[in-house]
Amino acid sequence: MDRLIYLDNAATTKTAPEVVEAMLPYFTENYGNPSSVYGFAARNKEAVARQREAIAGVLGVQAKEIYFTAGGSEADNWALKAAAECYASKGNHIITTKIEHHAILHSAQYLEKRGFEVTYLDVDENGVVKLDELKAAIRPTTILISVMFANNEIGTIQPIREIGEIAKEHGILFHTDAVQAFGQIPISADECNIDMLSASGHKLNGPKGIGFLYIRTGVKIRSFVHGGAQERKRRAGTENVSGIIGIGTAAKRAADTMHERIQKETKLRDYLIGRVLEEIPYTKLNGHPTKRLPNNANFSFRFVEGESLLIMLDMKGICASSGSACTSGSLDPSHVLLAIGLPHEIAHGSLRLTLSEETTKEEIDYTVDCLREIVKHLREMSPLYEDFVKKNHG
Repeated sequence: MDRLIYLDNAATTKTAPEVVEAMLPYFTENYGNPSSVYGFAARNKEAVARQREAIAGVLGVQAKEIYFTAGGSEADNWALKAAAECYASKGNHIITTKIEHHAILHSAQYLEKRGFEVTYLDVDENGVVKLDELKAAIRPTTILISVMFANNEIGTIQPIREIGEIAKEHGILFHTDAVQAFGQIPISADECNIDMLSASGHKLNGPKGIGFLYIRTGVKIRSFVHGGAQERKRRAGTENVSGIIGIGTAAKRAADTMHERIQKETKLRDYLIGRVLEEIPYTKLNGHPTKRLPNNANFSFRFVEGESLLIMLDMKGICASSGSACTSGSLDPSHVLLAIGLPHEIAHGSLRLTLSEETTKEEIDYTVDCLREIVKHLREMSPLYEDFVKKNHG
């Protein structure tokens, strides 16, 4: 395949060349274990500390509040399970939403089996949490609220500052899964009253297999991985030094380029959305029209199967993802799309396109041209579409 247009940056991103360059010496030259006492290893301990400071600077927090993990899913699991255990004497009720990443939803289900009660909040048709319903869900036994900063499928950005205020007023811990948002949009942990925040390196042009959990000073939380004194005795295991160098470098790079990227990606995203909605009939944009991640566009095409759409786009050299959970062997449509009120048959015909700073207008034009023809072709093969046309235009 000569042409490759990568429009699945919410799934993973290309590791930036300067990030790779920064990481390389830590594989073959500076390979010491940071926990060792000799000078050769101590240099790596210092390098890890510098990356902790870089990440803390992006969030406006203290370096000692950043704990490195193997990724966003581990950070989410740690935040929910460990906080629940530590605060169990205060209460057993947790509030989250129906559109969270499965790392949160499955952790919540795990806790339910262990005696915790979980409220899964509904969202509106744009995927936004209703603040009055959040307030109404709070009980005297509520110990944790976990709401994602921005949704990984439909890109909707939540009213995190207001949610943080509500949590603080009631003395409830507030965790946010910021895997899609960190490095993409500005985040201030203090301004939003965030107690814990999860993030991942490979979503912001860093490496895979590294992430972090921000834990505000004063939050009680037990170790999640046992076996050593690393990460201030809260997460055992030899530090992934090269990965930490990677995520720290990527975070600083993301902060330095954020303003420019937001402007570029938003303009291109809106151009993409405009063309698709104008040129392909019976199409719906999923997620909030404006309060969404700069690079996210999610569409539902009536009378089309998402899986067929992905396969045909792939044949044209276009990488995208669907709202259907076909990768898990399930034919069920996305839980996020069902939560925003889409019927099954429309949720099945969904497509997520997520841009990067390298995406060009030419690539968007080619993608929309291909998409228009593919949707037309798939609809021509659909008996449902044929019946619809006969009924409405016959």
